[in-house]
Amino acid sequence: MNKKIDYNDIVTLHFKLSLEDGTQIESSFEDEPLIISIGDGSLTEGMEQALIGQSAGNSISAIIDPEQGFGYPDKDNQHSIPTDDFPSDLQPEAGQIIAFDGPNDEEIAGTILEIKNQEVIVDFSHPLAGHTLIFEANIIQVVAPQE
Repeated sequence: MNKKIDYNDIVTLHFKLSLEDGTQIESSFEDEPLIISIGDGSLTEGMEQALIGQSAGNSISAIIDPEQGFGYPDKDNQHSIPTDDFPSDLQPEAGQIIAFDGPNDEEIAGTILEIKNQEVIVDFSHPLAGHTLIFEANIIQVVAPQE
């Protein structure tokens, strides 16, 4: 009998994440499969819920709304940055997603919302915040966590 996925299980899978219009965000189907532990934060809550109860060999497709995905854009995450702070070889444009240096030398993605009066308005909410997503997965293996 195939083990059904539950929290803390180690799951090997191929997955594809797309926007509702079909724009592909990420896929592992042409690459190595992803190996995750359910509940470790690798996937959003909605993606994990779509996997729980499934078994190796199953293929799923689930619609993930923003509440179960990456949340909604947060006005408190919008910041104004002087255009002079951008490198001379980078011309910011609305809609661009740029990696900024964050605390602890980590990179933070920021989406440029608009440029006005020598200021660039950048939203540091997750770039997929506010989007409904399509999550597809082929489950390859499910292993219980080591006792």
